[in-house]
Amino acid sequence: MGSPGLDVRGAWLVFGAAAVWSFGGAIARFLSVTDNWTIIFWRSLCAAVFLLGFMVQRDGVRGTATLFRDMGWAGIGVGMCFATASTSFILALSHTTVANILLMQAGSPLFAALLMFVLFRERAGTGTWIAIAAVMVGITVMVSDSLDGSVSPVGDGLALLIALAFALATVLTRRNAHVRMMPAVCLGTLITLVAGFVFAGSLQVGPADAAWLFVFGALNLALGMMFFVTGVRLLPAAVAALIGTAEPVLGPVWVWLVHGEVPVGRTLLGGAIVIAALLAHLAWQLRQPRQPSNVPLAD
Repeated sequence: MGSPGLDVRGAWLVFGAAAVWSFGGAIARFLSVTDNWTIIFWRSLCAAVFLLGFMVQRDGVRGTATLFRDMGWAGIGVGMCFATASTSFILALSHTTVANILLMQAGSPLFAALLMFVLFRERAGTGTWIAIAAVMVGITVMVSDSLDGSVSPVGDGLALLIALAFALATVLTRRNAHVRMMPAVCLGTLITLVAGFVFAGSLQVGPADAAWLFVFGALNLALGMMFFVTGVRLLPAAVAALIGTAEPVLGPVWVWLVHGEVPVGRTLLGGAIVIAALLAHLAWQLRQPRQPSNVPLAD
């Protein structure tokens, strides 16, 4: 199947999600909480309150209840995928390096393209495959200074699970573009909220940590997911996952600006490769004929 062209609105929304998510590393460095499940609980609680508040304000209580009912099995699947990805990310940080996590995450566009073909026989275009390969090369260059050759089965397994869950969520959202997935991501935060409550050693946090956890949950996690599930409905799954790889490129920039951690040369070179690949592919997509989308922009 050839390229269907690019919906600029969808591309900007998915890039906005990647940009919002990319602040996660810089925010996490402000936290003094050491228990991962405590972080998961409070981050999920703040995200859930933010998402529920937004939906109730926009759609009312009855409208919000209707949205949850109408999301169906696809919405439940998307919610479980986001719950898996967000929880695995926090847990993986304790078992493997950030470099390994980023390297595994770079495989998300590949998994999305493969899932679309295996499940729905939808083929990604040649240009998309070239861009996927270039992005994976760029991410590999980015993290090459940090790879120590050691393997943590738990940590690297969790990192791989992040990429798979994110890819599946992308595919399910795209294939069910008529379903508004805001309740699905809210469901995901509620699932991780319960898991955090069950497994956390202590839920007590100080005022400073509480403030940063609100930012970490409501703005970094929830706002990013709102942008993503709205934008991905308008794009091919593999292209949406490709744009999402801007997150690991932008992340080191914010850590550098906020915390003074200067990225090494290979990080800058790899990031430049990823950005060049994304821009070239998006420019190519813009030149392809596109059928008008009848998917409503509001989620």
